Amino acid sequence: MNGVLSGFLFGATAIALVLGLSCIVMALLTEKSGAEGLREKIEYGFLGISSLTITFLLAYAAV
Repeated sequence: MNGVLSGFLFGATAIALVLGLSCIVMALLTEKSGAEGLREKIEYGFLGISSLTITFLLAYAAV
C-alpha cells in the first residue's frame, strides 16, 4: 500500500512541476502588449507559482 501512495505522490509532483514551469515560461514568452498582455502575464505567473508551491508541498509529503 505504501508503494501505491509513493507512486501517486511522485506522479502528482511531476505533473505539478511540469505545469508550473511551463506556465512560467508561457508568461515570459507572451507577445501581447498593453492591458491584455499584462493580464495574461499575471494569470500565467500566478498559475505557475501556485503549481510550484503544490510541487513543494507534495515533495514534502513524499518524504
